[in-house]
Amino acid sequence: MPDDFDLTDFLPYVLNRASEAAGHEFQAVYKERYGMLRSEWRVLFHLGRFGDLTSREVCDRSGLHKTKVSRAVKALEQKRYLTRTAVETDRRQETLRLTATGQSVYRDLKAKAQDFDAAMASRVPAEDLVVLRRCLKEMSGLS
Repeated sequence: MPDDFDLTDFLPYVLNRASEAAGHEFQAVYKERYGMLRSEWRVLFHLGRFGDLTSREVCDRSGLHKTKVSRAVKALEQKRYLTRTAVETDRRQETLRLTATGQSVYRDLKAKAQDFDAAMASRVPAEDLVVLRRCLKEMSGLS
């Protein structure tokens, strides 16, 4: 009995494939240059973009699970890309801050990310790209 369900038209599948392809392609950049995992660059990027944050704030902004953030913070601290300082009002929390080295890495990877984004965007007609970005942001809750 033939099945008329085409997985390649199933939106969650197509979105996942696109995300994985783009993610793996950009992963080569930060992994090769700085030996980072995906969760590490995401934590680094949130601190670079928004400044000092707690781990909870990174979780909320990034959508990463607290365990992944905790491991990423530890790795970034070992690489001397960030520091942790206890929050005065709640010693269970720590403020995360990029070091000068971490800020330099962020600036370098931000430039690489902008170039990567421009290269990906060049594959799509400009008028379609505006719609694509808007739709993806809407679907992901980023709008």
